[in-house]
Amino acid sequence: MAINRREFIKVSALAGGGFAIGFALPATQVLAAEAKAFAPNQWIRITPDNLVTVVVDKSEMGQGVYTGLPMLVAEELDVDWSKIRIEAAPAAKEYAHPWFGVQGTGGSSSMRAMWQPLRQAGATARAMLVAAAAQTWKVDPAQLSTEYGAVIGPDGKRATFGQLAARAASIAPPKEVPLKDSSAFKIIGKPLKRLDTPSKTNGTAKFGMDAKLPGLLTAVVARSPVVGGKLVRFNADKAKAIKGVKMVLPVTSPTSEGVAVLAQNYWAAKLGRDALEIEWDAGPNATLSTAGLREQMSKFAESGEGALMARKEGDVAAASAAKMVEAVYEVPYLVHAPMEPMNCTAWVKPDGVELWVGSQAQGPNQMTAAKIAGCKPEQVKIHTLLLGGGFGRRFAPDFLVEAVSLSKDAKLPVKVVYSREDDTKAYYYRPMAIATLKGGLDAEGKAVSFEATTVCDSLAEGTGFEAMIIKDRIDGTSVEGLADIPYSIANVKVDWVKFSPGVRTWFLRSVGSTQNIFFSESFIDEMAHAAGKDPFEFRRVLLEKHPRHQAVLELAAQKAGWGSPLPEGRARGIAVAESFGSFVAQVAEVSLENDRPRVHRVVIAADVGTAVNPNQVVAQMEGAMVYGLSAALYGEITLKDGKVEQSNFNDYPVLRMSEMPLVEVHLVKSAENPGGVGEPGTPPIAPAVANALFALIGKRHRKLPLAKQA
Repeated sequence: MAINRREFIKVSALAGGGFAIGFALPATQVLAAEAKAFAPNQWIRITPDNLVTVVVDKSEMGQGVYTGLPMLVAEELDVDWSKIRIEAAPAAKEYAHPWFGVQGTGGSSSMRAMWQPLRQAGATARAMLVAAAAQTWKVDPAQLSTEYGAVIGPDGKRATFGQLAARAASIAPPKEVPLKDSSAFKIIGKPLKRLDTPSKTNGTAKFGMDAKLPGLLTAVVARSPVVGGKLVRFNADKAKAIKGVKMVLPVTSPTSEGVAVLAQNYWAAKLGRDALEIEWDAGPNATLSTAGLREQMSKFAESGEGALMARKEGDVAAASAAKMVEAVYEVPYLVHAPMEPMNCTAWVKPDGVELWVGSQAQGPNQMTAAKIAGCKPEQVKIHTLLLGGGFGRRFAPDFLVEAVSLSKDAKLPVKVVYSREDDTKAYYYRPMAIATLKGGLDAEGKAVSFEATTVCDSLAEGTGFEAMIIKDRIDGTSVEGLADIPYSIANVKVDWVKFSPGVRTWFLRSVGSTQNIFFSESFIDEMAHAAGKDPFEFRRVLLEKHPRHQAVLELAAQKAGWGSPLPEGRARGIAVAESFGSFVAQVAEVSLENDRPRVHRVVIAADVGTAVNPNQVVAQMEGAMVYGLSAALYGEITLKDGKVEQSNFNDYPVLRMSEMPLVEVHLVKSAENPGGVGEPGTPPIAPAVANALFALIGKRHRKLPLAKQA
């Protein structure tokens, strides 16, 4: 892999004789050249004590990037893993995501996007250290090797990286650096323990909620109970009488409108909010209801009015089918519900803004905060803290907008805190969606046509991702999992109808695949049944041109004992999906308990390409599956009179520990570049469970959540 000299920046020696290197985009070289010691465009810092600090530019929200990304550097640098330290990157354009163009974490892209850049950074650093040793010993660099953080001479002489750091800082980076062949990996592929676990188990880890500052005020915001409602007037006299309440301020922004109570602590702010007297204008959404939305969306799904064509192959209308299968599927709005409530601490100062936040979107955050505060983006300093669950929620701007706006008005540091009820009732949701599906089978039971029309809101419209995701007016997130079904069917047509009722929607873990894989994999099961075929065999034959799909399907079926007898009252269901560059099949084993689905066992087979840290891949598959299973069984946000009816985990439940199934994860060995692992485990579980329920009771569940329907 070639590295342009100007793309590899070496900065001056650190205090104490260390050296630091950075590999970044060309624009970084100016900042790097100006740096005197530690600079924000560095990935690696080596100090004389032989410690190697890897700067991680992705946010740690439980997915393991604070371990996986340093493994890439350590592998190519050839360093002792015990010498690795991690450091959260500052917010800076040098850390812009290679795909997004702005700094951020999402789309199960961290490992995929940084696979090459971080390995290049490590390999280049290693080459410079070898060159430093060659200069010191006056030998040909080709005679030298490296091992566990040291350069080895031809006569067995050793020099540690720390000893070579100062000289290495004066050496120009090489134009090209070879990367290791996968057969030479010593660290990549090893099941390593996470570097962030100790701090999370001994209580020293710092999440956004842990931010504390002298004079900090906590803000709790009253928002319209009706989606999109407007503030008319408010009386704060009773709120200001609450002990600890310091200020009451209106909040108005494109993402938020309401009244904020700022107090010495959360409880005082909450009591102050409860005491506010507010008049709201409910606006046009005053009568919004789930039932009404269902009626409207169903009409669009049936008529196809306003549909945009996302995929067309062959001619579904002219396909010669002996039997047609038709069905209508539906999924509700979902909320992210991270365990750590949403929060952001902001301090708007005369010379800029400081933020303490668990954020997935440092790049957009800088621009947003700068716009509010009236400063330049580079004057916004972000302290990225750990995220107690992201799931896409912490890419949204609302909580940051409120914190910065209130700090600017209060002229004090302000921490905005949402209760879970606040977040559940007033913010962002995975879109509700309804889809009609039609499938044709020939006389031998072979699928000859597949047609789908899905109706849902656009996620990307109006966001910074609009240009990236929306092509030919079609939001790719709305049809992923449908338009890209891998099955060899000659005639395929997939349409999308954009439906925007005024409910704020946002990216949720696995995005469009969460609903569309439920649609497509349930419907393929329906076609298999109509064809009189085994669901596994039906899929396997149709996947002959997609060996990675087929391989995980076969592995999951084999490990689950597909076709073998089960205890009475149990059945299996299967589903397979590709998302975020990985391939996952799941087999769910279910029964009914008190007329509700009970999932006893889930077998997962995954091809994620190179599994950088297999421990973490397994953990992510398990966690993503449970996230999807919670949604499949219980997840539902409903609207009545314009108001969200759910509030917290009491009426928006997640899977309890007592309900946790046995889970097995089997990874396909692969030397392919890594795929995503944070999200691909989510989509297949809903159809796998629904398909198992059909096998068990003969009733097809075409609507989620399942626990309400058995």
